[in-house]
This record gives sequence, structure tokens and C-alpha cells, in this order.
Amino acid sequence: MNRLLIATGGGDCPGLNAVIRAIVHRASQEKDWEILGSIQAFNGVLWEPTEIVVLDERKVKGIHFQGGTIIETTNKGGPFGWPVKNKDGTYSEVDRSDEMIRKLQYMGVDGVINIGGDGSQRISQKLFEKGLNIIGVPKTIDNDLSSTDSTFGFQTAVQIATESVDKLVTTAASHNRVFVMEVMGRDAGWIALNSAVAGGAEVALIPEKPYDINIVKEALEKRFYHNRGFAVVVISEGAKPKGGSASIQKNEEVGYHNQRLGGAAQRLISELKAAGFKQDMRETVLGHLQRGGVPTAYDRVLSAQFGVKAFEMALDGDYGKMVAYHHPDFTSVPLKQAIAKENLVTEDNQLVKTAKGLGICLGN
Repeated sequence: MNRLLIATGGGDCPGLNAVIRAIVHRASQEKDWEILGSIQAFNGVLWEPTEIVVLDERKVKGIHFQGGTIIETTNKGGPFGWPVKNKDGTYSEVDRSDEMIRKLQYMGVDGVINIGGDGSQRISQKLFEKGLNIIGVPKTIDNDLSSTDSTFGFQTAVQIATESVDKLVTTAASHNRVFVMEVMGRDAGWIALNSAVAGGAEVALIPEKPYDINIVKEALEKRFYHNRGFAVVVISEGAKPKGGSASIQKNEEVGYHNQRLGGAAQRLISELKAAGFKQDMRETVLGHLQRGGVPTAYDRVLSAQFGVKAFEMALDGDYGKMVAYHHPDFTSVPLKQAIAKENLVTEDNQLVKTAKGLGICLGN
């Protein structure tokens, strides 16, 4: 019996269940393949007792349109930084990767499919270097992995953000207000830029382009005549003013290594007021709404294609790689290559040119 273990790590994302289902359905067409799921990324392997579930066709029935992940996820801890509580109440971290690999060998696991974003695939690469047979599947709503044309979950996040802009436009017009909508995007502004273009926002502020508050103020003032008018600003959580840094919140979560961003919209409103902008302003923070709910048809199809390809890579023993979509083909790239460079918005990107052509202010 060949055994393949699936783990979903990092933030949840629309389409995760569709990937899991695709792997299970593809495996069911082969003889002597059993698919297992580790609860909460690799925690299920590391916990005592372990928490591993068998994933068969019955278990994944009808999950393709459900958000989240049936095997849960986490963005804290992990095999290389397992939090341990000290006697004084503080926490330190220990490396349990070798122990985890031994446990997988004891369970007869032949390979692992790790579904996750940049951080998860960095873990995949380190585990592969330690001898674990592992395959990555790219998952991030930020669409910030450069080795694949697209990541599942991104289109759903853009759709949610665009629908939110649509709703804010009617309220903004009714009240002669400016609405500042904050979306996810730590280092990459793809969600903000796409939803601003699709939703007809007047301003889009993204991490790659530090903004000049006076340029933003001037763009918004053009939207008002005798105090009548409205505007919508879409801002990434990682956006920052020229000479400044992103808005970072204090974070005391054990095992959470990423900076916790938040407050970009509120800060922008304060900066606009300080610069002399007089119109009424309100903020809306979408937060985790972008991660939840039903995946779009596009993301369901992309997830299914990623899942089938990932299993076929395991079938061929093609480990140490990540599934990648290079239109129109589904292929694989070495994990080391997959995490080498972020997919960021550049000045010569066609969508940037389109935004400028539409008169959208990018703050610079």
C-alpha cells in the first residue's frame, strides 16, 4: 500500500477543499494508494497522540464548493519552530523536523503534498533537503508566487473585494463621502489593484508603490464640487507612505512569526485630515472576509487541476517540486525556484498601465 499525506498550512483559502478532493479522486483510480490528512498542517503528525485522518471518496464528497479546509490549518509553529512553554511562562522554539520525518516513516508514508503559500513552501524545501519526499501546491490569495501564473483563491478574493467596492460606491454617492477600503496584501498589491480596476475606484494604494499623501489628497479633491461628490480608495494592508513603513499591530500569538498588519486605512484617513482634506471619510476593513466563502468557478477548476497534477507527480516520484500553472500547461518547478522570488506589481505591468489609463491614482 502506497501512502500519501496531505497537509494544508498557512491562512485558509477558497479552493483548498477542491484540491483535497481532486487528489483523493485521482488516487482512487490507481490501485494500492491511500490518502491521509494531517490535521492543522503538520501539527497532526507532531501531536501526541497523532491526529491523522483517512481521506477517501466518501470523506471528500461534496466539499469542492466549500470554503476553508476539512483538515484545518494553522500559521503558527511548525516542525522547525515548535513552541514549548518554559517554567517561567515564556515560550521557546525547538526543531522537531527529524522527529516528524521519523514518525512519517513509521506510519509508512511514502510522500507528502503540502498545500500552502510562500511560508509553507519554504518549509517544504527544508523538509525535502532533509530527505522527505514532498510536493508543494501553491495556495495564496495574494498571488505572490512568481513561478506560477496564478494561485487558487486569488480570483475569489478579488471577486469579494470587487463586490465590496460596488456596495461602497452606492453609499459613498448617497452621503457624499470618501470610503477607504483596506484589503489583504502584505507585500503584493494584486488584490487592491484588480479590485480597484474592476470596481471603478478612484485611488489604489499598494505596497510596491509608496504613496505621496498630497497626490492622494489632490486626486480626491477633484471628485468634489461645492462639497458634493464621492470617491472610493482601495488600499492594501501593506501600503505605506513615502519614507514610512507599513502599519504593524502588536502581536502576542505564540508561534506566529509574520508581522501582523492592520490599520492602513485608518492611518490614511488621519494623514488626509492632517494634510487638510475636509470631506467626510469612512474606513472599511475586509480582513478575513476575503479568505472565506464559496470559491469562484475559476478557482474550483484551478484547484482541481492542481490537485490532479500533484497526485500524478507523486505517482511519478517527482518530488522536491511545486505544481505550477504556465498557461495553458500544468507543470512543476523545483521548490527552491518556487520560493526564490516574489510576484510583485511592477511599474511596467499591463494592469498598472490600464489603471493609469483609467485615471486611477496610485499615489505616486
